[in-house]
Amino acid sequence: PLTGDVSGSCGPGVQADYVTGAGKLPPFCTSMHGRVKVKVKGSAEQEEAKRQERERRLQQYQSAAQRARSKRQDGELDQEALDLTAEVLIINPDLGTFWNFRREVLLNMEQEKSESERASLFGGELSFLERCLRVNPKSYGTWHQRGWALHRHPLPDWQRELQLCTQCLQQDGRNFHCWDHRRLVVSEGGLPVEEELDFTQRLINANFSNYSAWHYRSTVLPLAHPHPTLPRQPSPHALTHEYELVQNAVFTDPNDQSAWFYHRWLLGRADRDESVSCLLVDFIEQRVAVVFTRPVHVPADGAGLVLRVDNRPLPLSWSPPHGGKHGPVWVCELPPGTLNVNFPDQTVKVTWGRDGGSMECCCTDRLRGEGWCRDTATDQQLFQGDLSVQRAAVLEAELESCKQLLELEPDNKWCLLTLSLLQWALGPLEGEAECLEALARLSACDPLRAAHVADLRSRLLVQNAVLRMEYAQARVVTLARKGVTTLCHLDQFLLITHLDLSGNPLQNLPPAFRTLLCLQVLQADDCSLEAIEGVSGLPKLEEISLQDNLLSDLCALRPLTLCVRLETARLSGNPVCGGEGGAAAVRALLPLPLDLLT
Repeated sequence: PLTGDVSGSCGPGVQADYVTGAGKLPPFCTSMHGRVKVKVKGSAEQEEAKRQERERRLQQYQSAAQRARSKRQDGELDQEALDLTAEVLIINPDLGTFWNFRREVLLNMEQEKSESERASLFGGELSFLERCLRVNPKSYGTWHQRGWALHRHPLPDWQRELQLCTQCLQQDGRNFHCWDHRRLVVSEGGLPVEEELDFTQRLINANFSNYSAWHYRSTVLPLAHPHPTLPRQPSPHALTHEYELVQNAVFTDPNDQSAWFYHRWLLGRADRDESVSCLLVDFIEQRVAVVFTRPVHVPADGAGLVLRVDNRPLPLSWSPPHGGKHGPVWVCELPPGTLNVNFPDQTVKVTWGRDGGSMECCCTDRLRGEGWCRDTATDQQLFQGDLSVQRAAVLEAELESCKQLLELEPDNKWCLLTLSLLQWALGPLEGEAECLEALARLSACDPLRAAHVADLRSRLLVQNAVLRMEYAQARVVTLARKGVTTLCHLDQFLLITHLDLSGNPLQNLPPAFRTLLCLQVLQADDCSLEAIEGVSGLPKLEEISLQDNLLSDLCALRPLTLCVRLETARLSGNPVCGGEGGAAAVRALLPLPLDLLT
């Protein structure tokens, strides 16, 4: 309830002087997480008295709010306006309009004040904000106002602000507003991050399930113990202690997800440098495609991505084959006659940015009129899989710990997930069988997330299929009857000519499928396909088999009409071919030889 005098930016109810830091901070509202609210009903007289009190406070609130609006309309930025906003915000601190008005008043009042007067003004504001936080410790507006007031204060007491955050988090460790404010205080105040690391240690020792403390620890660990060469990574020595801490947590409570998430972050994921990884040149179709190590944006005028033919730069426009503004694959159509398949020494070179490197090729396949160049294929170079940033010795040690825990907790889903990812990182091809076994057990232990596990499994299978293709220097990929539920890494399929997806529970061929610019033959029988949007406009597709799918109408087949080289389409077993006139309508849509349409 509203008590005491609320005039000015703070009232007599404040038990601490912000400027000097003297006094004891009053307690914040206790945490409401996990607590059952108990409503005690009083007598009729007590209920009536409460109703009248609520009525009185409502009238006081509405009157103050109306008067404050009037003063803002009249441009009166004075002490009375500050008092009126205090009356409103102490009752309801979530009104952004009144916080905006209050900032306008304070900015007006601080003009032509000395440093000590400004310290008193904003010190009072900070004291008032503490009272608002006791009304609602998770008020967006109050925490934002507090950060703003600290920046305006000429002599902010960062240590006392840190003490306030500590007290607030002791009451509710999941108050993310306070965690964000604490990061601001440590950063702006230049406070030692080593002490913050100790602070998270105390919270974690008190409660291994404190996810917020684990997360905050991940932000301060690289600052307290930075890696000598890798940015935003902790030093190897610090990681040794962190692995011990996490192991204590997961062995104490294997089913708690907080420590497992932190463990996943410790093992890490390395991002590839942004560069060109593959260049494909079609000397017949006058087309150039570039694959990057990660999705990028190329401006419409081609700035940053320069194409040179025989060292002569060409002004070109680039676009992703599947649309959009970002993507790992970018394509440009060259003016007719730019490339000549009969000139074997003609070179095509692309350069990306300042440090993105360059790649050059000439026509290496005279029969197809193609030339390409790509990076050497290794599992980490191509995909940078999860947990791949750490040394093999670290991964093997963590894998052994997971195996020990799994013997004690054979159905623990977090342990099974980590085990599969570790085996994946250590050797996706060598450990494929063990990884798939762990994922199968994980799906059985956690049926509610079986679809996610199936997609994770599909990612491994597609990744390994690409690796096998690269090591064999082939352009054929077979994923038939592998249980693939989603298609990923399609940018790595740029050079393939034959693809077999038959017998997989795929519902559609996504737009990203259009990156398969060299694809000539596609088999996707018995896949539960309902849409094939991704085959639209594939420039070299000659043969497609889509038998026994769920293509139900002619609209689903229209992407095939945009495949200019398509000669064969097998569509039997789809609903669109059945019924009266179905086959005739398909033949009318696809002007292919009748003996090739079944």
